Amino acid sequence: MRGDAYLEERLTQYDGWLQEKRIRFSSRVIPVREALDVKQWVLPTEQVVEFLRNARSFALTHCTCRSHYQRCDNPVEVCFLLDHAADQAVADGAARYVSLEEAMRVLRQANARGLVHLTIYEPEQRIYAVCSCCSCCCHDLQFLRLYGRSDLIAHSEYVAQTNMEACTQCGDCVERCVFGARVWQDSHLSYDAGACFGCGLCVTVCSVGANVLEPRSLPASR
Repeated sequence: MRGDAYLEERLTQYDGWLQEKRIRFSSRVIPVREALDVKQWVLPTEQVVEFLRNARSFALTHCTCRSHYQRCDNPVEVCFLLDHAADQAVADGAARYVSLEEAMRVLRQANARGLVHLTIYEPEQRIYAVCSCCSCCCHDLQFLRLYGRSDLIAHSEYVAQTNMEACTQCGDCVERCVFGARVWQDSHLSYDAGACFGCGLCVTVCSVGANVLEPRSLPASR
């Protein structure tokens, strides 16, 4: 299955930048803040709220992909622009400055809806946006799903681990995993840690605490 003209145009653009070595990837997964043990494993660069707090300015805008495709009922005003991109969009009337408190509310809503946090890259500015993405509309997640282009998305510094003895086989984490790391196999959960991008959505939905995020550098995460 292939994408449409909109997706093909985006992919051609990114492939050109990759060949010119202007970028190493188009986006990077950021783990959900609530999935991290803030006393032990907090890495500020891996949390959306820290990107916003450390930015000179940030503004909330509508998701370009979701506005274009309109394939789901997920919230549209969920993308954050940073610094110059934020200031330009606000000046153009395409975004609005928000407080950190409102930004955190937007992020909590995105997590509740199972959206993946991605930082978006372009040659002119290393990170210019932080988006909350769905697999049916997001161009990068569609690249992965339709073209198998895992090279375009960098995983986070974390990987999920599952305690199968504690797991109740409820299936909630399977529905949340947009990367296909969790599937039903013979009526049981099958988890492939190698396919995990470390978004943390499986952790925040697990009612028994069977899923946790661990730094990828740990031997247990390999």
